[in-house]
Amino acid sequence: MTHPKEAGAQPPFTTPQQEPPGLESRMEPRPDFGQASYVGSGKLNGKAALITGGDSGIGRAVALAFAREGADVLISYLAEEESDAQETKQLIEREGRVCVAVPGSICEEAHCRHLVDTAIEHFGKLDILVNNAAFQMAHKGLDEITSEEFDRTFRTNVYANFFLCKAAAARMKPGSSIISTASVNADKPNATLVAYAATKGAIQNMTGGMAQLLADKGIRVNCVAPGPFWTPLISSTMPPDKVREFGTQTPMKRPGQPAELQAVYVLLASDQASYISGATIPVTGGVPFI
Repeated sequence: MTHPKEAGAQPPFTTPQQEPPGLESRMEPRPDFGQASYVGSGKLNGKAALITGGDSGIGRAVALAFAREGADVLISYLAEEESDAQETKQLIEREGRVCVAVPGSICEEAHCRHLVDTAIEHFGKLDILVNNAAFQMAHKGLDEITSEEFDRTFRTNVYANFFLCKAAAARMKPGSSIISTASVNADKPNATLVAYAATKGAIQNMTGGMAQLLADKGIRVNCVAPGPFWTPLISSTMPPDKVREFGTQTPMKRPGQPAELQAVYVLLASDQASYISGATIPVTGGVPFI
């Protein structure tokens, strides 16, 4: 057995600084998305999923796990992330599953509706929605946060969540599952991530409300609250000194790897979680989430 503190890459990190949104292929070390470790057992056989931000990081790990559990997957991503998206598409297709890759900005409601329509066009249904894509930037003062950036953060993280949930819920059947990626910042906001942390609190709150609103339709709604995880979001939005020591603030003294989230998303997507709705599941490396 591996000691949890030694189960992932250890800081300090010397990965190259990138411009947002960042590419997984340029990170050093590369994130572990479970390619060599995740073993499926048919938990999602025959299901169809839509995953935003599915090109890399947590989204790629979830997409691979869903495929190995028997699901077909649509991944959405920004056009700048095309190379990562194509790599993820190939990974899913090697598992014998269908992968539809759709670029575009989820900040626009029309594109969110297009994603849901495209999933149903290709798969004939939509059983699982994973709201995972996110935007953040780190700042040391409020005067550094422009109105445009604040708006982009909320449109990417909160508005898109609402747009997608609204479009998907209208087409989903009983037994379907919506999963959003919140953050430890929803409970413990980082002073340098004011806008991002606020969006994650909103996501957690919306999850609780929509779980109640959609219960009669048989749609479960939950969120996962990761702590620090090693993804392109980090190397492209945080200053080099923070990236170098990323994850050392946790009891595990390292960041989580996307592979370490796969089992949680699979559980919430599966029929085994039939009584789990309105929940926030923290995966924080030992940081208390209350």
